Amino acid sequence: MQIEFNTDNNITGSEEFIAWSTSLISEELSRFSQQITRVEVHLSDENGDKEGLNDKRCVLEARLAGMKPIAVTDHGNTDEQVISGAIDKLKTSLEKITGRLKTY
Repeated sequence: MQIEFNTDNNITGSEEFIAWSTSLISEELSRFSQQITRVEVHLSDENGDKEGLNDKRCVLEARLAGMKPIAVTDHGNTDEQVISGAIDKLKTSLEKITGRLKTY
């Protein structure tokens, strides 16, 4: 499973943060690693330098072998919070899709 990181100009994607996020994504999605070919992470701050609630956004796009990509979005106050929230949403979507595939 390949993990690609994309950030906007308002997010500083430090090496430590990217390593932490990559490790978390790999660990949390490990049971789907046979189906997932690539995960794209899109992290942005929707109102730039201004302070605000839930202004961070994370879009996770999982590309499954032989299927259309699945994308989920989460909003929150911190980068860590939105990554974790998006991972939870993606796991739920993947469980539904892989569950449907097993029943047929």
